[in-house]
Amino acid sequence: MTDVDILFKSSDGVGKRKLDAARDPNEIYKSAKLSASESISRHAQVEEEADDDDIAAGPAPPPDDDADDYGPEMPPDEDDEGRFFGGGITKQESEILDYVDGRGENSATSEKIDAAWVRKAALNFEKRITKNAELRARFANEPQKFIESEADLDAAIKDLSILAEHPDLYPQFVKLGCVDSLAGLLTHENTDIAIDAVEIIGELTDEDVYASDDDWDMLVDALLKADLVSLLVSNFSRLNEDDESDRSGVYHALGVLENLLSKKTNAETVGSDETLIRWLLERAQRKESPVSQNKQYATELLDIIAHTSTITRRRLAELDAVDVLLQLVSAYRKRDPEKGGEEEEYMENLFNALVCIVDEPDGKFKFLEAEGIELCLIMLKEGKMSKQPSMRLLVHSVSGDMSGEVCRKIVEAGGLKILFTLFKKTTQQRMVMERLFDIFRSLLRFLPANSAERIRTLAKFVEREYEKLDRLYDCRRTYKSMLDLADQEIQKERSRMSADDAELSEGEWFLKRIDEGLYSVWAIDVILAWLAAEDAGAKRRIQKLLAEDGQDLAAVRATLQEYREDLDLEKPQHKDLAEMLTTLMDFLQ
Repeated sequence: MTDVDILFKSSDGVGKRKLDAARDPNEIYKSAKLSASESISRHAQVEEEADDDDIAAGPAPPPDDDADDYGPEMPPDEDDEGRFFGGGITKQESEILDYVDGRGENSATSEKIDAAWVRKAALNFEKRITKNAELRARFANEPQKFIESEADLDAAIKDLSILAEHPDLYPQFVKLGCVDSLAGLLTHENTDIAIDAVEIIGELTDEDVYASDDDWDMLVDALLKADLVSLLVSNFSRLNEDDESDRSGVYHALGVLENLLSKKTNAETVGSDETLIRWLLERAQRKESPVSQNKQYATELLDIIAHTSTITRRRLAELDAVDVLLQLVSAYRKRDPEKGGEEEEYMENLFNALVCIVDEPDGKFKFLEAEGIELCLIMLKEGKMSKQPSMRLLVHSVSGDMSGEVCRKIVEAGGLKILFTLFKKTTQQRMVMERLFDIFRSLLRFLPANSAERIRTLAKFVEREYEKLDRLYDCRRTYKSMLDLADQEIQKERSRMSADDAELSEGEWFLKRIDEGLYSVWAIDVILAWLAAEDAGAKRRIQKLLAEDGQDLAAVRATLQEYREDLDLEKPQHKDLAEMLTTLMDFLQ
């Protein structure tokens, strides 16, 4: 069966993050600013302020001439509106812009970026590192004697940004041994140098770089062998986020980690790193008001790691991520984060990570141990923005292995009253209603036969003259009518197509049926089948309701048959589900 949560799961995924500009972004981490005789920078050249030397370096300003000082002359016989034909800049500014454009064109042809350039840049880079290290060792207490070499090293690091526009040269860069040197700069005594190295690594590994898989893999493999993850994590401890430069450095380091996590093979290695997970959890817990971009980013990486694989989810569970994340979401039992801000995304990331972790048996065990069921029920009762994500978390907790224990805990914790109250009152929130169907279905599937918890659950559907059962059947009517209408439209489309075109459209049609309530009809009819199989009074009530629509139990049986045919019997969990559906169909004979 197609799992909708898997189809549409995102870390609730979003595009690449961008650093918020706390000040003029041109002041933060500028890329290499190269003169006309130097090579091309990856980014446009920007100067903070044009001082006297800067002006001297450009073209000589033209003589003062008021007549020419406001752009081109107005065309003859034009009134004041002719000003709109002007360029909006002075003649001097226009000439300077022409000069800058020409300088870019000249520099583009001044040096070829090829293997020879890489060797030259690598040699310069290694020389700058060596010279700076030697001078720092000799004049440790006299910074004025090594500060110039530090500036040269800074420039050499930034020169490497050009490689991001020539990723085919990554293998050459790796073979020259520069990756180890670049990663090693993360331990440099000057944190500004370390941050520069982090930013360049981020540029080289960014998703916007048009690198082939082989070239990107070769670079990233070399970085991982150079122990980049440990170097990044150890660097966090010496960066003070109260300082704007250091705070931006942490942001760029998190960006590098996101780049490394973008490929599953790397993600399993990076996402299983204990020191990284512990730091991310610690960063997510740091008290801040309002929630900062870096705190939110840390939870985003936890979300990405949780989405990666069974291996990383088990690792998170092992390192008590469930307990930490539950403590953090508990802050939203009664209060909401600011809508549209960093805190709202922070809360979503916490829930998304939890949802993934509880899909694993280890995660479910930790979830039960940390009283996650009780917290979810409180949020369903008292929460606002936290209501839907806590409902989603509860749905995932009652599916798969160990679900019996989770279902039992829901009943023991008084969850039936909360869930059925929601079921009775919810009318407009389709997503909440559909998740309630999933929970009811799991309760009836996983609660042990003849257990007190199962009997209490069945009793909820039959109490007050089958009030809840009638409500459930009303929902069936609503969703079935939506689905029938979609099926009619699909049939019309099919009749106008060739067999080949119809076959190509099957996937699209299936998604349309899901949108129009297919899974909800399946879930409702499974619940009805359980009730009919276990309670004679409920069976008579269901038959009466079906008869009002000109149907009988065969209609429910047909739904279960369709559900069963959609399952992939190669999957163990689907095989078990198929056996259950077959048993229910036998009861409905």
